[in-house]
Amino acid sequence: MVDYLAQDGIPISRDRVRNLMRRMGLRAIYQKPRTTVPGDPSVRFPCLVDLTQVTSVDQVWATDITYIPLQKGFLYLVAIMDLHSRHVLSWRLSNSLDTKFCLEALEMALGGGRRPEIFHSDQGCQFTSADFVARLKGERIQISWSGRKRCYDNILVERLWRTVKYEEVYLRAYSDGWDAEISLARFLWRYCHVRPHSSLGGKTPHAVYTEAEPCSTRPGLTMSGAGTVQ
Repeated sequence: MVDYLAQDGIPISRDRVRNLMRRMGLRAIYQKPRTTVPGDPSVRFPCLVDLTQVTSVDQVWATDITYIPLQKGFLYLVAIMDLHSRHVLSWRLSNSLDTKFCLEALEMALGGGRRPEIFHSDQGCQFTSADFVARLKGERIQISWSGRKRCYDNILVERLWRTVKYEEVYLRAYSDGWDAEISLARFLWRYCHVRPHSSLGGKTPHAVYTEAEPCSTRPGLTMSGAGTVQ
C-alpha cells in the first residue's frame, strides 16, 4: 500500500498506513503461514474443557500457536495460559514450527512448581507428538484436545491472540526477532500484571493467579515466580 500510494505522489509511512487501515477495518489479503499442521497420533484424546466448569486456577491450562509478522518474514509464537485467571504462564518465539519450542514453553510453565489438572490444545502435530504427550503424562496431567476445525474449543487463547495482534503486533513493524521478543515481553507483562480485566472483577490475571492456592504442586519445588513472563 505504501508503494502504491507513492506511485500517485502520496508520501506516507508504513506505520501511518497500518493505523489508518486498522481504523477503517481494512486488512491486506495475502497467504498466511499455517500454524496448525494436523498430527497423526496413535491415540486420541477428547475435549475435556467446559468453560462454565472452570472455577479455579490450575484447573485447566491451554496453549496455541500464532504467527508474528516481521518486516522480512515471520516468527511463530506459542503461549500457555491458565484459563481461570487468563494469566500467561509462559511463551516462546521460534522461526520454525517444531515441537521443541512448545516443549520449552511447557517446561517454563511447569518450572514454577505448579501444574494443571487438564492441559488443553488443538490437534497440531507439536501437541500430539509423542514427546509432548509423554511429558504431560509424566506429570499425571489429563490431556484434552480441541475437535477438528473447532476453534471455539480454545476460545480464550484465541481472544488472547486477538488482543496481542490488534493492540501490539499490528501497530508495529518488528525489524527482527529480537525486536519482536522485547516488545512482546513488555506487552505480555503489562497484560498480566498491570491491565485489569472486567471478567476478573477488575483484577489483573497475575493477581488472580497468585492469590489462589494451586490445585496441586510437585514436591521439592517452590512456588516463587510461578507464572511470571520471562
